[in-house]
Amino acid sequence: MHESAPPLSALPAAGILRRPHLLVTVGSCALVFLAAFESLAVTTIMPVVSRELDGANLYALAFAGPLATGVIGMVGAGNWSDRRGPLAPLYVSVAVFVLGLLIAGTAGSMAVLVAGRLVQGLGGGAMTVALYVVVARAYPPALHAKIFAAFSAAWVIPSLVGPFAAGLVAQLAGWQWVFLGVVGLVIPALTMLVPALRGVRSGPENQPVPWAFGRLAWAALAALAVLGLNLSAAIPVAGAFVAGAAVAVALLAVRPLVPRGTLLARRGLPSVILTRGLASAGFFGAEVYLPYLLVERYDFSPTFAGLTLTGGALAWAAASGIQGRLGNRLASPVAVRIGSLLVLSAIVLALVTTAAGWPAAVAISGWILAGGGMGLMYPRLSVMTLALSTPDTEGFNSSAMSIADSLGGALALATTGIVFTAFTTTAASFAGVFALTAVIAVAAVAAAPRVAD
Repeated sequence: MHESAPPLSALPAAGILRRPHLLVTVGSCALVFLAAFESLAVTTIMPVVSRELDGANLYALAFAGPLATGVIGMVGAGNWSDRRGPLAPLYVSVAVFVLGLLIAGTAGSMAVLVAGRLVQGLGGGAMTVALYVVVARAYPPALHAKIFAAFSAAWVIPSLVGPFAAGLVAQLAGWQWVFLGVVGLVIPALTMLVPALRGVRSGPENQPVPWAFGRLAWAALAALAVLGLNLSAAIPVAGAFVAGAAVAVALLAVRPLVPRGTLLARRGLPSVILTRGLASAGFFGAEVYLPYLLVERYDFSPTFAGLTLTGGALAWAAASGIQGRLGNRLASPVAVRIGSLLVLSAIVLALVTTAAGWPAAVAISGWILAGGGMGLMYPRLSVMTLALSTPDTEGFNSSAMSIADSLGGALALATTGIVFTAFTTTAASFAGVFALTAVIAVAAVAAAPRVAD
């Protein structure tokens, strides 16, 4: 009788670039590369897009919107992965991601571009969760830190050429080709990925996992709350009330989507998820406005403003590689604490630069600290999440971690958008944004010590 091959995760830890893990590593990193290039490129060109489409009032929504719809994709992909394995969710999510790029790349107004970004976020969120489940089921635990370090390293080339290339393409051919050009990366990525995942376990090991329609409903409610928060600034009288209600609804809706005790910073997995969300909120809430600051206050071209992101991304990849080599010599809780402090330091430098009128080089150099902090933190938080998961909860916990990423970033971007438009001067607007994200980073520093169980 023919015996089926053992799952990849049951095979010896031969290394992520050796058989049988080589093809999975190459295919997965190709998708991470695609998402990285898109993220850095769009952040670079968005000031130009906003100016050309007269969409300053929707600037924050263009970033917060896809993070919000990503929550729906994450919950759906997590539940689907727990039921049937990560392959089908991964393929479908890539298709939806491409559809969003096509809509954004052919948009003639800021509203249509935001609609494309919403679709793009839905696919991107699902893709992230599916990839985490692929890691859990394709690699033994001993290789988890290394594959997550490889994911960070997959940001190196996009961080080197992405912002500069995006600014150059926007200046020479038009910003639309930044979106449409990313579509061309999908075919080679999938070509490598499909044969690479044939050995990945496809279903649950124990009893079947039911469809979690309730969680999908809560995810949709959380996404709507974030979108409502973004639009609350346009409401003349009741805007503040709508904003407060939207935040309350988002926090209420997220509770069933994350481990119990997450919002209370309970020790162990709940604090891992919370720290991830707070760190994402502080980092991405500030990063989105750095190129904007350089273009508006320091008269940088979009091409060179994007180099801010390059330095941070390179530091992220370098620090991630260092923590991967250190392995158990650097305890995960220690890496998380150091990383959160570095992110806080970088945001404070950006705030002081804006408020005191210091040279732009201070904020640009400081952002290298932020990237290094995230590079130390992110892989270890991912490793800790999978280590605290069972085969039947890998999808749920992976989606919870990604939801913390997206929802934290979405709420931060929505709130910073309100703060940015509330002030009458450019200097005060940027200072308000960095002050808010600094407060969020302080909360991440406070939660970081509680990740240790």
